[in-house]
Amino acid sequence: LEGALNALGKVGLMLNVEKARLDQVLAVLPALKTPTISQLSDAEWVAVNTILDESTVRLIIPRLKEAGAQG
Repeated sequence: LEGALNALGKVGLMLNVEKARLDQVLAVLPALKTPTISQLSDAEWVAVNTILDESTVRLIIPRLKEAGAQG
């Protein structure tokens, strides 16, 4: 029950990025968050999954796209 209350105002963010641009994308994410990074079927691409404050996501999506994030 406490986990559900803590989740208020949080969103899951999932995106794909070329490995060559991964550091640029990770630099945009808040410093205290550690995303899950998974290999995709294309060896040059990874999936990045993390949980962030909803208000933060709205501000950083344009910066993530500039850094090379897709999807």
